[in-house]
Amino acid sequence: MCGEEPLLRIVRGVPTAEELAALVGAVVTRPRAAGPAPAPTSTWARSGRPGSNGHLPGPGAWRASALPR
Repeated sequence: MCGEEPLLRIVRGVPTAEELAALVGAVVTRPRAAGPAPAPTSTWARSGRPGSNGHLPGPGAWRASALPR
């Protein structure tokens, strides 16, 4: 690790041990920016979500849901 930039650097003020612990805890628990992409949702699963099939609730929606596109 010699010669590497530190992950964090205090540039102003004198933080207490508790403040530093809170900062480190926040940095460690944050979501990672890079990682595997979530698995794509199947067409079957998407079809059950409201508005995903082109039919939105409203006047005439029940009748329109049975009509071919």
